[in-house]
Amino acid sequence: MKTSWKWLLIPAAVAILGLVLHFTGTYKNWWILITAVIGGGLFVAFWYIQFYAATQMEQNKQMFDKFAYEIDSRQILVKINAKEGGIVKWDTILSAEKDETGYFLHIGRGQFLHFANNVFTSENDQKLLESILRRKNLL
Repeated sequence: MKTSWKWLLIPAAVAILGLVLHFTGTYKNWWILITAVIGGGLFVAFWYIQFYAATQMEQNKQMFDKFAYEIDSRQILVKINAKEGGIVKWDTILSAEKDETGYFLHIGRGQFLHFANNVFTSENDQKLLESILRRKNLL
């Protein structure tokens, strides 16, 4: 979403240009301003609806649930509760990144696991994940 806001500069620049041209008498027409305001408003409305709808849809509910993860050298076990869960094999992970917030494990286009630094119970858990990622040549 951060990079999407730069596209609002185009309708804003067109609106300012329309106002300047109108009030300097060079080109007296309001259609430029109206089109820029409506276009910018539609842009904001489109992305607002996209993000709001994503949180309200039933099929996206699982994205906002809390999961428990068990990480070992064979797999990552994703647990919804004590009886339900799934397995992510290490060979499905394409790459990994480490930054100041934690670890990103890229699974596919738009699919990733993010392990923030505060989810690790100890420094050893964090070192274990990092050593597994290095052994798998992901980090």
